[in-house]
Amino acid sequence: MSYLLNPEIIIDQIINGLTIGGIYALIALGYTLVYGILFMINFAHGEIYMFGSFGGFAALTYFVNSGFATNHPAISITAAFLVAMLVSSVLGALLERIAYRPLRKAPRLAPLISAIGASIFLQNVMMLIIKARMQVYPDVIPEQFIDVGSISISYFQIFIILGSVLLMVGLYLFIRKTKIGTAMRAVAENKEAAALMGIDVNRIILITFIIGSTLAAAAGVMVGIYYTQINHMMGFIPGIKAFTAAVLGGIGNPVGAMLGGYFLGMAEALGVLFMPAEYKDVIAFSLLVLVLIFRPRGILGEVVSERA
Repeated sequence: MSYLLNPEIIIDQIINGLTIGGIYALIALGYTLVYGILFMINFAHGEIYMFGSFGGFAALTYFVNSGFATNHPAISITAAFLVAMLVSSVLGALLERIAYRPLRKAPRLAPLISAIGASIFLQNVMMLIIKARMQVYPDVIPEQFIDVGSISISYFQIFIILGSVLLMVGLYLFIRKTKIGTAMRAVAENKEAAALMGIDVNRIILITFIIGSTLAAAAGVMVGIYYTQINHMMGFIPGIKAFTAAVLGGIGNPVGAMLGGYFLGMAEALGVLFMPAEYKDVIAFSLLVLVLIFRPRGILGEVVSERA
C-alpha cells in the first residue's frame, strides 16, 4: 500500500477523476433539467448519450474514409461534435413528443415505464444497426501527452476537462441570462402561471430536452475519442451513474448536477487506490445509498418547484 503515499499516483488519479467526472456531469445535467421541469426521470437519457457517440463515430468515419480528416483533423472533430449533437437533439425531441408528452397528465409511474421502454427500444435499434459489434473510433488525432515533471497529462484529458467545464458554464449562463432560460425557470416554478404569462410551455419543455440531449452527445463523442471503443450498451452504466451524480448534487439543481458529477468521478478515481478497480461501481452506488439515507435532497439540495 506504499503507493498511496506516492503523490504522482494521487495526482494521476485526480486528473482521471476530473476527466470522468466531467463526463458524468454533462450527462447528469440532462437528468436534472428534465426533472426540474417535469418531475420525471428520463431513463432513456443514457441511450441519447450513446446515439450521440455513434453519430460522432459515423461522421469521423466518413471524414477518414474520404481523406478529409487527414488534412483537416480539427474541422473533422468539430463536425463530428455537431453531427452528434444534431442526432441526439432530434432523438431527444422525438422522445419528448412521442413517449412523454402524451403521458404528461398521467400518473407518475406511466412516464417512468415509458422511459424504461424507450431505453430498451433504443438499445435494440442500435444493436441491429451495428449487429452487436464493438465499434472503434477513428484515430484522427494521435494521443499525445504533456509532461509536467514526472506526471503525464493527455491532451485528450485536458480537452475533456476544459470542454466539459466550458459547456457547463455556458449552460449556467444560458439559464440565468437569456429569455429562454428565464422561461425555463418560470415553467419549472409553475407551468400554469407561466402559460398565463404567454410562455409556450410545450416549446420550453422541448427545448429543455434538446439542451440536455446536446450535452449528452458532447459527452458521448468525448468518451469515444478518449476510450476509442463504443457499443450499443455503452449508455447504460454511465447513464445510471450520471443519475447518481444528479441525486448526489441535488436532483433538479444544475449546479448540483455538475458538483455531483465531479464528486462521483473523484470518488471512483481515488477509491481504486484502496480497492481493486472493478469495485468502482460499488463506490458509486454506495455513495448513492449513503446520500439517500443521510441527505436525501443531495449535497446542494433538491430544487423542488411549487406544484399545482
